[in-house]
Amino acid sequence: MGVGPPALEAVGVSKRYGTREALCGVSLTARTGELHGLLGPNGAGKTTLLRVLLGLVRRDAGSVEIFGRSVDSPAGPAPDGVAGFVETPAFYPYLSGRQNLALLARLDSDEHSTCGRKVDRALDHIGLGAQADVAVSGYSAGMRQRLGLAATLLRSPRLVFLDEPTSSLDPGGARDVRVLARHLADEGAAVVLSSHDMAEVEELCSTLTVINRGQVIFSGTVHDMRTLAPSSNHVLHTSDDGAAIDLAAHRAGLKVAPGAEGGLEVSAELDALDSYVIALGIAGVAVRVLERRARSLESLFLQLTAHPGPGDCRTAPAHEATGRQPIPTVAW
Repeated sequence: MGVGPPALEAVGVSKRYGTREALCGVSLTARTGELHGLLGPNGAGKTTLLRVLLGLVRRDAGSVEIFGRSVDSPAGPAPDGVAGFVETPAFYPYLSGRQNLALLARLDSDEHSTCGRKVDRALDHIGLGAQADVAVSGYSAGMRQRLGLAATLLRSPRLVFLDEPTSSLDPGGARDVRVLARHLADEGAAVVLSSHDMAEVEELCSTLTVINRGQVIFSGTVHDMRTLAPSSNHVLHTSDDGAAIDLAAHRAGLKVAPGAEGGLEVSAELDALDSYVIALGIAGVAVRVLERRARSLESLFLQLTAHPGPGDCRTAPAHEATGRQPIPTVAW
């Protein structure tokens, strides 16, 4: 399914706690059929933003529209078709997973006769059917995360907020969650996925918003971010690093410098790197180790988030690569 109209439009959202500016003029747009990454290091403001978007925290400035309607009052129920969780999903520990979901389903629906079927489908979809009747107090962190996803599915959501959904999961569970998120978007939902894992966001998302210290520092598509990313970085060890540096000085599209932990740090596109390695061999310099140190988008992410933003919100810079505006609770 193609990307459709905005399901969520947040513009200029700010939130202050005392003297600390948790969010500073943050804007984010998520469209139907789109998986939108909300990326940033720990403490960047991602969770605060999700709480504001879900109406769990009152914003100090800015506007939020969901399906074209303004979201103004905190602590009220999430609009129909909106679901998700922030941080670790919270449940009654003395009730089973099935009982917790049944309670949520009854609170959210007048059709109590269908609640049982919804709960069973959600449990089976997320792989908790066998543990459905175990008390949540006996659940592992990963099982609680899965139960939060099952609760999200109960609403047949058209807008989904997922806060670090693969945390606490083993590789197989993380893969299943990524498949589910992709399926929700393919079925027409707008999915906002918060993460600090660039590789995960790059794999899943078509658009993203990067925030650091409460400010947007990039907004656009993953493709647009790749155009800003630096050349691939490699670690190189040779039989004569001095000669390798001298040889690099005369080649375009190539940067070679001594590495902080020995060897050489090489920044180059693959064609330039291939040509350089061949030239080293012709010059009699043996290549003993050549390792890719970081993916280019990871490198850009680290560069973008390495520096504190300015103290004044009005001067906060952001890389906007498109013409659009940048963009423990279970939410019900």
